[in-house]
Amino acid sequence: GRFLTRPGHALDPDTQATIAAEVLAILDDDKFARLFGPGSRAEVPLTGTITGADGAPFVVTGQVDRLIVTPDRVQIVDFKTNRPPPTDPAGISTVYLRQMACYRALLAGIYPEKPIDCALLWTYRARLMALPDALLGRALPRSP
Repeated sequence: GRFLTRPGHALDPDTQATIAAEVLAILDDDKFARLFGPGSRAEVPLTGTITGADGAPFVVTGQVDRLIVTPDRVQIVDFKTNRPPPTDPAGISTVYLRQMACYRALLAGIYPEKPIDCALLWTYRARLMALPDALLGRALPRSP
């Protein structure tokens, strides 16, 4: 609660209450339990070089909101607060898709033997949206 009241956020009391309720709903929902269970980590920093869509190298630095590593796969989940969020992955901002495509490429280098699944968790109405591999493949950066 104190985090939301920080002056730098400039959130009115109603918005603070709404955000707090959304977060608690996600934490209390059994369908999201695996995101916070064994093998999961919060705010994982990532840095490295990936190969872009045109074969050029790109340095990537970022932070994954949730990283879940299990014996058979890796899942990357980023939280987004758009209101309302898109209803279809095709409506997701290019910036978000590029971010997740870069994270996926970095983690594929670390876990080459495991599939890397990516999803966005829209906090508004607590909806997890899987990101198709083809969509992420088209979102990799290109040289200017």
